[in-house]
Amino acid sequence: MAGVLSISYSCTNLELDDTDSISRDASGDGFNGVENVESSLTNAYNSIQGHLQTQENLYALQEATSDELLIPTRGTDWGDNGVWRTLHQHTWDGTHRFILNTWNNFNSSIYSSTEIIETENANAQQIAEAKFLRAFSMYWIIDLYGQVPFRKVTEGPDVNPQIMSRTEAFEFAIKDLEEALPNLPSTAPGENTDRASKAAAHFLMAKLYLNKFIYYGETSASPEDMNAVIEHVNAVMNEGFALQNGFFEIFEPEVTEADTEIVFRVKYGADARMWSTLHYNQTTPDNTGGGWNGFSTLAEFYDLFEGDPQINTPGSGQEERRGAVPLSGDEPGTNIGHGFLINQQYAMDGSKLTDRAGNPLVFTKQLPGLIGNNERNGIRVLKYHPSDGAYPNNLIVFRYADAHLMKAEAVMRGGNANQSALELVNQLRTIRDASPLSSLSEQDLLDERGRELYIEFCRRQDQIRFGTFNSSWELKDNTEEFRVLFPIPSVALTSNPNLAQNPGY
Repeated sequence: MAGVLSISYSCTNLELDDTDSISRDASGDGFNGVENVESSLTNAYNSIQGHLQTQENLYALQEATSDELLIPTRGTDWGDNGVWRTLHQHTWDGTHRFILNTWNNFNSSIYSSTEIIETENANAQQIAEAKFLRAFSMYWIIDLYGQVPFRKVTEGPDVNPQIMSRTEAFEFAIKDLEEALPNLPSTAPGENTDRASKAAAHFLMAKLYLNKFIYYGETSASPEDMNAVIEHVNAVMNEGFALQNGFFEIFEPEVTEADTEIVFRVKYGADARMWSTLHYNQTTPDNTGGGWNGFSTLAEFYDLFEGDPQINTPGSGQEERRGAVPLSGDEPGTNIGHGFLINQQYAMDGSKLTDRAGNPLVFTKQLPGLIGNNERNGIRVLKYHPSDGAYPNNLIVFRYADAHLMKAEAVMRGGNANQSALELVNQLRTIRDASPLSSLSEQDLLDERGRELYIEFCRRQDQIRFGTFNSSWELKDNTEEFRVLFPIPSVALTSNPNLAQNPGY
């Protein structure tokens, strides 16, 4: 990928090699700043994009560990030495490569952002953007691992990074965002939402405060923190963001001022959300090679949506967010449906597709297991659509509907607002053409977040906050409570004796 960071890191030690683009004084007096601040800032954004766009690493840790998504082994396809199965079964350990990659990726971004912040000739907005990116990166390390290594730019590779506890790192990230806010731009909905903004910073603070009681090891959220969530969501709204009609239109590649839900995005990477789930024979004119035939959802997650649980064709009583499988090839440029693809799939001429062996391409609701699956087992999940191009240039990271539901949850957990949690949820459901709820439990709100935000980096964190992550679900029996945190990667423990392994590993 063009523009990736030219800084090389070694595990947690963040060691610098001779290819560094950092200006170093030949006398060894220490850090003198990055050579080109704007270029380094662009590289930092590109690096974040790289962390988010793959179907592996962060996306896998957030989604494939949840009750929302699984990657069944199909013959020898998607076996990958068990890396996907162990995520679903909650049997991972400190050698898992996605756990290591995600740890390295976001710790590297913390360090590269710090270099920009500590460069003397960086202007106020550049520093603010770098502080947002540092807080964003630290947020994921806090959430996934519970402790954050931190190296000052004045420290050499012979110094082991200090370790922030979860609470210390939380306060550090909040301070970064508070300091960044005055110098971040007020960016209205539209094409400029791929950079840090006041709205993105408020959104991230709402996320942090919503999860604070989990990070602090408390059993319930405080009203003060929930009021902070509401305050920051309202600030996002005051920047011009709002719910919008047309669910799947939100995920189209062309971003305009009418896209009032997109608060923060990266420009590339939606293709991995499409082709990872579609069958090899589900092709489009600009991708005749078809999909990778991997990612599926669970029957019980699919059943959370309104509509006939056995079909998903147009007019089968489903809510908008469940999508539909077309019965003929009458959609422009593609035969492929939106949302949850189940049962017979069709070609653009309306004929029935087959798998590679010639069997009717019928996606089944049930999977026989995590192994022993054929090409047709499992409901497929599709928000970004190949009719918009094989490589659409819009991957949403923060979306206003998430903020709206965060506000509803904050009200449920004791915050004060001018609407009840039920009213807020039904406001969203009305826009999504779903029946209003008559009452609202915590399970209802978790289900609503699932229906709205599937495959958007949310599900694992939501299940932890609502206390269901350690439950059993389809093809997953492990209920070990310590799995709410991932292990510190084994090589990181070896490289930095200041780290301590998380309990249970």
